[in-house]
Amino acid sequence: MSNVHAVELCEVTKSFGPVVAVNNLNLKIKNGEFFSLLGPSGCGKTTTLRMIGGFEMPTQGTVKIEDEVQGFKPPFKRPVNTVFQNYALFPHMNVFQNVAFGLQMQKVPKPEIKTRVNQILELVQLPGMGNRKPNQLSGGQQQRVALARALINHPKVLLLDEPLGALDLKLRKAMQLELKNIQQRVGITFVYVTHDQEEALTMSDRIAVMNHGLVLQVDSPERIYEHPASRFVADFIGETNFLEGEVVEKREAHVALLIDGQFIVEARNGQDLSTGQAVTLAVRPEKLYLTCEDPTHAYIPGKVSEVIYIGTDLRYEVKISEHTRVVVRDQNRGGDAARRFRRGENVNVCWVIENASLLTE
Repeated sequence: MSNVHAVELCEVTKSFGPVVAVNNLNLKIKNGEFFSLLGPSGCGKTTTLRMIGGFEMPTQGTVKIEDEVQGFKPPFKRPVNTVFQNYALFPHMNVFQNVAFGLQMQKVPKPEIKTRVNQILELVQLPGMGNRKPNQLSGGQQQRVALARALINHPKVLLLDEPLGALDLKLRKAMQLELKNIQQRVGITFVYVTHDQEEALTMSDRIAVMNHGLVLQVDSPERIYEHPASRFVADFIGETNFLEGEVVEKREAHVALLIDGQFIVEARNGQDLSTGQAVTLAVRPEKLYLTCEDPTHAYIPGKVSEVIYIGTDLRYEVKISEHTRVVVRDQNRGGDAARRFRRGENVNVCWVIENASLLTE
């Protein structure tokens, strides 16, 4: 990859009257990267995508594509294409005509159009379907046609605005893998908007988590899941237990925390913390385990209040105190030796210190 970024947003703000949709956003997206903008509805991710594409203009700040300032260029003058959730296919045209439309507008010779359309239909696994109309296709096939039409002009950047949102769950999961595979084969930068955490984790090289117009963390899927930078990120990405506490002692590699006013546990000391500071310990349900024996890791005693069988896992809810409950997910390994805890049983909720995140915001 070159040092030039595919997309760069410099101090970009977008306001709609008194509402600030995107607030002083700085973002660099690498060439050839599958980059996702992830967040809840109204967080500013689609507005950000639309500013990259030229459908919206920043109130202030600069949008660059491959180091070139885009200014007030409209979408058709930018080296980007966009795939929308509703596909926006021409219903009166067949598949071939839909895909070829952009090339025809550029006056590309007919033999070259035929070759390129057939090649791109092969790429999106729709060979021999050029004569079909959009209403003769499934939702997944229509999505592939929209993708083919967007890719055939070889844009520098492909923008995708929740393109799988209209598909059923099984097809959406299949298309996630297909999209990632196509992106790797064509090598084009994909900028993908989604509110679906699993979708972003599955496909992305990096993710920007957004809320209230701000980017809260930009990182690899693994680091965002394992090392969230804030409580919002930890809570939005997957399921998390939050244990409120305060620092009671600072050590070299760890700190001692007083949790819930009564339990002392150790945590990683990765920040500049002070004694008495309020903190939150975040730990994923699958990182916890239950035992009645003497624990070898960090632990808090509790009582099992609920046992839920969900096939792949056993989900335990454990009461730590009057105000604190945690969820523990134990993988269903089967067999007679598998230990099951019962409602009302006293247990220790345990975790490896390195598997918990210490949050200050």
